[in-house]
Amino acid sequence: MKMLSGLNSTVHSLTSVVISLLGLGIVVSLLGGNVPFVGGIADNIIGLVQSLGDAGIVGLVAAIVILGFYK
Repeated sequence: MKMLSGLNSTVHSLTSVVISLLGLGIVVSLLGGNVPFVGGIADNIIGLVQSLGDAGIVGLVAAIVILGFYK
């Protein structure tokens, strides 16, 4: 049980780092234009939102599942 708790803590820490880097990438992309390694983040997020919108109710369910991972 202790090992599972440690794994859960590690995954939680990695997820928070990735979310922080994603936010930083969005800001850098919007301020700096096409910066290597972070230039396409805003375009990818816009494409994801458009594809979820085109999917209708399935997109809504997918968005709820994705948001559930972040809580």
